[in-house]
Amino acid sequence: MPDITGMAILIASCALLVWLAFRAWRAKSALVRWSAGGLASLLAIVASLLVAVSISGLSRAHTRTAPAPDLKIAPTAAQIQRGRAIVDSFCSGCHSTTDRLTGGKDLGKDLSAPIGSFVSSNLTPAGQLRHWSDGEIFRAIRNGIDAEGRWLVIMSYTNAGKLTDEDIESLIAYLRSQPPTGTATVDPPDHFNLLGLIMLGAGLLPEGKPVFTGVVTAAQKAPTAEYGEYIARYQDCRECHGADLNGGKPGQIAPIGPGLNLVKQWQREEFIAAMRTGTDPYGHQLGEQMPWRYIGRMDDEELTALYEYLAHGRDSRSAAAN
Repeated sequence: MPDITGMAILIASCALLVWLAFRAWRAKSALVRWSAGGLASLLAIVASLLVAVSISGLSRAHTRTAPAPDLKIAPTAAQIQRGRAIVDSFCSGCHSTTDRLTGGKDLGKDLSAPIGSFVSSNLTPAGQLRHWSDGEIFRAIRNGIDAEGRWLVIMSYTNAGKLTDEDIESLIAYLRSQPPTGTATVDPPDHFNLLGLIMLGAGLLPEGKPVFTGVVTAAQKAPTAEYGEYIARYQDCRECHGADLNGGKPGQIAPIGPGLNLVKQWQREEFIAAMRTGTDPYGHQLGEQMPWRYIGRMDDEELTALYEYLAHGRDSRSAAAN
């Protein structure tokens, strides 16, 4: 949901500049006409362009759409256990601050540009999810759209939608099992400011991952590179470390992370220790924007799978592709 106050001020400023330009061009003095009139006209043109681009951004902020699947989950103990594991190692990075899944963190502060406020929601029954159907929660995770059909910007920027159908259903089962905790967070959670609307309208911001309504599957859980590839896919590794995991690039929305080829120089035990302690094998502290505290909550089998993919699996896949 955009904050239109800034856009309203911009439109008013544009109208004022047009009026000033009109008055200046009617002045008797040639100096006034060409100096004040020219300057006011130039500023009015710039303001008009910004208005047009921000209106385009406002329109784009309301165009994301996807159907909510007809889904009703009968939770099992195994689903709840798996859902908790995903929450601990992934969802908690944004949605857990002082208490589990109570949200309230403004993720906009971690973006590379100040484009607005994006507050993580309380995912316990104290928040909005108690009013949502299972299908609406599934759609929010898979495609970044809430129960009211509004764009969940940060959700759509993450790779949460690449969780398998089975894992998303486990997440829903776990969320439904939790007691209400904390207080309801702001709804809607996302607000673009004027800069955000302008950047969105100018095509300088992504409009989220493509909407996908098919079935997502993955390799069976095992300490293998194949399963590690799945973990790297949904854990947002590529958002910071680059599409090829060789390092982030200037201009990306997420913080710029280093290339992960360095993992090839580590032993499996060293990688697992780094994810659990925040210190690499050379004694360097991992950056605070690196969610190692949550990734380190994965079990040894999952961390081994991720290590196998980062250290060996990418090379074998490249060779096979060639």
